[in-house]
Amino acid sequence: MSSSAPSLSSRERALLLLAGATAASVVPALWRRLQRRAVLPAAAVGGSGGVDESRSTTSSAGGGVGAYETRKAVDEYLQFHYGRPEDIMPYDCRPKDALRFTAELALLCERHCAALQDFTGERGDPMAVDIGCAVGGASFELARAFPHVLGIDYSQHFVDAANTMKERGWMRYSSVEEGELTAERVAAVPEDIDRGRVRFMQGDACNLPAELGPVDAVLAANLLCRLPDPSVFLRHLPSLIRPGGVLVLVSPYSWLPAWTDRQRWLGGFRDEDGKPVWSAETLQSMLSGSFTLVEERDLPFVIREHRRKFQWGCSHAMVWRRN
Repeated sequence: MSSSAPSLSSRERALLLLAGATAASVVPALWRRLQRRAVLPAAAVGGSGGVDESRSTTSSAGGGVGAYETRKAVDEYLQFHYGRPEDIMPYDCRPKDALRFTAELALLCERHCAALQDFTGERGDPMAVDIGCAVGGASFELARAFPHVLGIDYSQHFVDAANTMKERGWMRYSSVEEGELTAERVAAVPEDIDRGRVRFMQGDACNLPAELGPVDAVLAANLLCRLPDPSVFLRHLPSLIRPGGVLVLVSPYSWLPAWTDRQRWLGGFRDEDGKPVWSAETLQSMLSGSFTLVEERDLPFVIREHRRKFQWGCSHAMVWRRN
């Protein structure tokens, strides 16, 4: 924000250093002059001419001076500077715990899947589906326990990258260090994972193929709040998972109109009576008829922006067993 402050002439800086009555009479007039000189972008000024009171979902991290001229930015920084530790970080998990995110996702599926405990062979080889698989990290981790894994993602670019990881086992990527400085690194699938157990396809979570299923495990990690209509996806799950199968839903519930129309959010708002609606409660209401909730936990994740800045999140993990 320092770049947006009005600059002072050498005479003005000298006046600000004056003591006594002279400074006391000069400073108010100088301050009024500086206020007139500072012009805020029109879009950043609310109707009262002050801070925009809108609860925009755009974070101040987006950049540009206008991002700070909102009530949301003021609230974020009041908490940043003055918030109590328990208000800012109400979780026990540490930042480095987030580095095992994909492995922990797979373990949740493995621990509760009945088909993996069946040694009679009557059920056939267990199959897991990773919906919203991105570039395939959790899909490969699932292959440690599941003989057959299908990763599905809406992004063809993500699917192409996941297939490269399957075929070659590695892929180069660029990691931002600072500004325009980058470092070239290599992503690699752990050597003890059988990549031949995994395949990937492009698909829509809200319009899954009719022939898909029933399967033994479905993983949907950080997916719900990126769907245009999460209820459509959820209604399809009972027919997708066979009895005894497991559903692992993991989400930070980051509802944004850019991804999901406000009318289709599962939570994060108040109902007509002013009562808060929480996503986890909506999920329990929608799924409890066909599934039994067997585990809940906080699951941290981290996305690196550059070497000194990270997006640390803590998703809510719910593990459901198909009745």
